[in-house]
Amino acid sequence: MTNYSDNQFSNLFDKQKANQFLVGKTNNKVRIKKLKALKAALEITYKNEIREALYKDFKKPQLEVDLTEIYPVIDEINFAIKHLKSWLKKQHVDTPIALLGSSSWIKNEAKGVCLIISPWNFPVNLTFGPLVSAIAAGNTVILKPSEVTYHTSKVMYDIVHDLFDENEIALVEGEVEVAQELLKLPFNHIFFTGSPQVGKLVMKAASEHLSSVTLELGGKSPVIIDDTSNLDKAVKKIVFGKFLNAGQTCIAPDYVLVNETIKAEFASVFKNYITEFYSESPSTSDSFGRIVSQKHYKRLKGYLEDAYARNASIAVGGNFDETDNYIAPTLVFDISEESQLMQNEIFGPILPVKTYQSTHEVINFINSKEKPLALYIFSKNRTRINDIINNTRAGSTCINHNLLQFLNHNLPFGGSNNSGIGKTHGVYGFQEFSNQRSVLKQHTLGAVDLLMPPYNNFKQKLVDLTIKWF
Repeated sequence: MTNYSDNQFSNLFDKQKANQFLVGKTNNKVRIKKLKALKAALEITYKNEIREALYKDFKKPQLEVDLTEIYPVIDEINFAIKHLKSWLKKQHVDTPIALLGSSSWIKNEAKGVCLIISPWNFPVNLTFGPLVSAIAAGNTVILKPSEVTYHTSKVMYDIVHDLFDENEIALVEGEVEVAQELLKLPFNHIFFTGSPQVGKLVMKAASEHLSSVTLELGGKSPVIIDDTSNLDKAVKKIVFGKFLNAGQTCIAPDYVLVNETIKAEFASVFKNYITEFYSESPSTSDSFGRIVSQKHYKRLKGYLEDAYARNASIAVGGNFDETDNYIAPTLVFDISEESQLMQNEIFGPILPVKTYQSTHEVINFINSKEKPLALYIFSKNRTRINDIINNTRAGSTCINHNLLQFLNHNLPFGGSNNSGIGKTHGVYGFQEFSNQRSVLKQHTLGAVDLLMPPYNNFKQKLVDLTIKWF
């Protein structure tokens, strides 16, 4: 159920629209005060409520809540607080000699009224992370979190309601119809995190008002393991990265390309780390979560059944429990390219593996698909690493690890085309919610003033000189 009726959405939007210039004119101290209030809410006031809510929604382990939901937002806040003053300063740029007598600069100004639509897999992180950037840039914001993680949405509503006036920041709960109604409004910017399929609908809705968009999407992020890698360390990191949040992570390894000479060893080491991390019976482990809903449980089970029908073999896992939305950490070999596991983003604890013989084969395979959000390379061979990076395209790449690129706020995070549009984190998130307004100020009489009509031979000679020398 939504906390706003349909006819109140436009009223809420109008309140924020009327307030946008007042908010946009605030200085860094005012914005930092808001960020510190949000930080205190996450770090102290609502921390235990967030933990409890995420456990109720899909049994997310407490450590994972702290590591992947609370910490990244607090880190984003700390980074913004440290740098916001410099981000808001005029950025002076050179002025060409042909415009002598002028000075030029860039002013980062708020875009205005923004909509943030966030997903269920990391609801706190992917709702409040973009909000930090929006606040830093001086916008008013309406948040629409996923209805799937109901308990967490309720806590986030309480946080926003407690900290902010609705004419500045408001959170709207509800089903998909609520998002559809909100998308009819003429927002200045829309930030959406979710699937490429829904991202296309968001972009289409935004086009009606020429709203700018940031689309944080997903796709099939490959992992490449060659025969020079430290296999034990590589597999340990991959098992962690893949099965964090029960595989429901947009930058999780989606499939593995492993050199065929180390296939058997890879499977053996993989099985050992599943046992080490989650015990012989992962269903009883406090370190392994659940699939978020029956809908997604059935989707994933269907993917695996389709793989079985195409003669895939299960090297590890393959167990299910419908009563608990449980799917065991699963490793699949002999996977058909036509299978749903290889055609669709998996977004769950199932990892298909394909073998390869040459780096050229790997590059061709990756380039036959849409650009991934992330690409991971495990290798000690610098030539091969550079060959893969230089001949493929991806939103981000991590060498000899996975997921960590998301945690560096000095790096832009985002996809390319099918895996996303725009970047976030740190200054890149601030810029995404800002308009880089160009300003030129003329101080004295300039060359252009001498070239105004009526035109004559003298002015033509000045133009000729300008074209040739300046």
